[in-house]
Amino acid sequence: MKIPHRLLPLLEDGLIDGVSRQLMSGKEAMVFVVHCGDEVRCAKVYKEANKRAFRQAVDYTENRKTKNTRQARAMAKGTRFGRQAQEQAWQSAEVDALYRLAAAGVRVPTPYNFHEGVLLMELVTNDEGEAAPRLNDLEFTPELARSLHDELITQVVRMLCAGVIHGDLSEYNILVGSDGPVIIDLPQAVDAAGNNHAARMLERDVANLRNYFGRYAPELLDTHYGKEIWALFEAGVLHPEVQLTGRFERVETPVDLESVMGEIEDARFEEAARRLRQQTMNGD
Repeated sequence: MKIPHRLLPLLEDGLIDGVSRQLMSGKEAMVFVVHCGDEVRCAKVYKEANKRAFRQAVDYTENRKTKNTRQARAMAKGTRFGRQAQEQAWQSAEVDALYRLAAAGVRVPTPYNFHEGVLLMELVTNDEGEAAPRLNDLEFTPELARSLHDELITQVVRMLCAGVIHGDLSEYNILVGSDGPVIIDLPQAVDAAGNNHAARMLERDVANLRNYFGRYAPELLDTHYGKEIWALFEAGVLHPEVQLTGRFERVETPVDLESVMGEIEDARFEEAARRLRQQTMNGD
């Protein structure tokens, strides 16, 4: 096929030797099957911001930092240079997340290179060596649905232990390869410790898994893994081998109304005394 112009720099620099076909076109990127010597990989070409359906919502980009102070100022002001820097940060977020998660043992595609806005990474395949299907394209027995759900919950825990939340996890960005499910599409990944929306995003990711697999195994619809996982994370006791129950009960501490009213009265008394002292000092 004709080489897409965004892939020409990789061809010229010897990072790829040819392009076989377009694999998919999503809301944020196009993916191509490419040849690198004897290996077959995929190249993810990010769409320009004005052509991308997925916007850089502040919920996702909160707390993303750049070491370059000039870039940081420009991003804050929204200048043209700042928008370019923000776009680069958006793209590199997936690269950073992939390397971080792969090192933590999370099942994600192996990243190989990031060059001229193109991410070169592993092509996830099925048992026949073909490009792996998305979770959404398959049907499951109740037993297999429960097994895959458990495996993906384990991956979510591993991600959180590495400080990362996917932020947009669903049946549409999970591939089912020959060795099991593989999580993809991470440019919107968020920092678990530095994003105020982290808990909500984690719970939404887990709820998406619950609702999807609940179609095949309805008992999963009564589970609450998201809240359980986040509570363990907040308590500092979450680890990759944690045994989860899927149950969660929030302990509500009874309010001591008498004590609260007493504190309010004390505050009022202190404020009245402060004003009296101020009036005395002013000679009123």
